[in-house]
Amino acid sequence: MIIDSHEHLMFPTEVQIKKMDEAGVDKTILFGTAPHPERAVTFSDLKSEMGALYKILAGSTTREANIQRMKDNISEVMQVIHEYPDRFYGFGSVPLELSLEDTVDWIKKQIVSNGLKGVGEFTPGSDEQIKQLETVFKALESFPYLPIWIHTFNPVTSNGIKYLMELTQKYPAVPVIYGHMGGYHWMDVIDFAKTVQNAYIDLSAAFSTLAARMAVTELPEKCLYSSDAPYGEPLLSKQLIEFVSPSNEISEKILGGNILKLIGEDNA
Repeated sequence: MIIDSHEHLMFPTEVQIKKMDEAGVDKTILFGTAPHPERAVTFSDLKSEMGALYKILAGSTTREANIQRMKDNISEVMQVIHEYPDRFYGFGSVPLELSLEDTVDWIKKQIVSNGLKGVGEFTPGSDEQIKQLETVFKALESFPYLPIWIHTFNPVTSNGIKYLMELTQKYPAVPVIYGHMGGYHWMDVIDFAKTVQNAYIDLSAAFSTLAARMAVTELPEKCLYSSDAPYGEPLLSKQLIEFVSPSNEISEKILGGNILKLIGEDNA
């Protein structure tokens, strides 16, 4: 199976499925989203849509608003999964503002009860927000089958990535997906994932074709194909993997085998 391991919910869903079909993608892992850049027609439209994301990154929304937004995002993802169960899996959001007990309860009610396959995307807007992730890591020790997906491109800094690496090592039972393979710091992420068992690399928004080539060559068992649609295109992202991969066998792992194993669906 070809699995796009990271796309954001797009409207209308039929457009998202059309893109999957054009790329030969069998199933996609859906993530909730605040902005919907696929709606934009002009540059001005895009800036307006992205304003929602910038407010979240800047921490200018209230705790209550963040929690409600995440519940709404999960509800939207679940609605699409229920409508097209043969085409989508899902990951679900988790607030950073909760206590450990409340975080565990959230994961039980919002993630596990809904049959979601992991938690995220987390997009830390500051190093302080990355430090807040430790509560989520502690909670996930009770759910070792749930990977956590963390954005590691800008605005995440090199110090933020280093702290995330410390958390990854401190909680070895928690599978950690380094979204966008560390951005400018992709070499550090590849080096790290080579020696730390629970670290995985998402290849969407790869810094360069060289970065993608090095990742799939060095870590064929740990790299995950994704498009980050609507920010990327499923077809082009898939073609990149096929172009840089040393063999068809490795392509098959990255295009679906690795993520299916990670989310426990390799025997499905």
